[in-house]
Amino acid sequence: MLAAYRPSKELFARQLASIRDQTVTDWECIISVDGELETVEEVLADVAAGDERFRILADGRRLGFYLNFERGLAAVPAAAEWVALSDQDDFWYPHKLETLLPHLSESAIVSGQARLVAHPGDEVLGFTERRQLDAASTMIVNQFTGSLCVFRAELLSTALPFPRLSSHTVAHDHWLAVVGMARGGGRVVEDVVQDYVQHSANVFGDPSRLRLGPIATLRRAWGNAVEFSVRYEGAASPWAMARMLFWIYVGWRQLMAQTLVERDPRSPSAIEADRRFGAGRRLRDTLGMLRRVRRAQVVPTPFVIAYLGSWASGWLIRGRRRTPTVAP
Repeated sequence: MLAAYRPSKELFARQLASIRDQTVTDWECIISVDGELETVEEVLADVAAGDERFRILADGRRLGFYLNFERGLAAVPAAAEWVALSDQDDFWYPHKLETLLPHLSESAIVSGQARLVAHPGDEVLGFTERRQLDAASTMIVNQFTGSLCVFRAELLSTALPFPRLSSHTVAHDHWLAVVGMARGGGRVVEDVVQDYVQHSANVFGDPSRLRLGPIATLRRAWGNAVEFSVRYEGAASPWAMARMLFWIYVGWRQLMAQTLVERDPRSPSAIEADRRFGAGRRLRDTLGMLRRVRRAQVVPTPFVIAYLGSWASGWLIRGRRRTPTVAP
């Protein structure tokens, strides 16, 4: 399933060709178009004219990347056994699906690694360093970038519809990773399966590019909190800032845990996620998880500080929480 929004003709054509040329050939590619359709139709006609494996899904609406992925996944055929997510501007190696799919016999979601490539210029910036984590650590810090993953289609019965929250706080791949860890576990393999193109229009990009020091990281987090507070809370007052800080870190994870247990109330994994991250979470458990991921060097110290600030904000604003709405 490929999500498209005003794609670069050059990069989009290359990505479509890389999907077309996979060594695994039995698939359907749903292209969910966010808004304008003309470029997508033009490039698809050039790259894969007559290839009935490609299907465009579009109604002219601008949904934003999160809900556009949701719409595309909702159109996955009921008979599908697996799903692979695709960005519009990366480049899959021919063996990507062939490499990852066999691991679904043992895990519900699987991720490979990627070579990081700058555009324009094609400078190689390095490689991703996705790591194998347990379910609780995955809830804290996601290791399953959507474009690197395949997952069992059966996860969609739990994952859809996506939890609703602020569009920049939420991440479709984080939610899918949480569902996958709860419903069969996840695996990260070391095989490099694609180029992950880094450019100024990336929604997120790879976090390894941000080699910021502690002070710069905290300043960036503060700036983001102010920006998002104004956008989604309508103000940068202390209460609005506290609400936004809560939703960015602790609140988003609380929402995922609560959604998981609501949809699969008998699952021990869902119950455990709700105990650790739901509204009844305890500070002692939170400190233990943060200590563990920090010692494993999965997250930097500024993340831990921001997360604890989010936890404190949640305590301060009890009764004043208003869930931000998803916006494009």
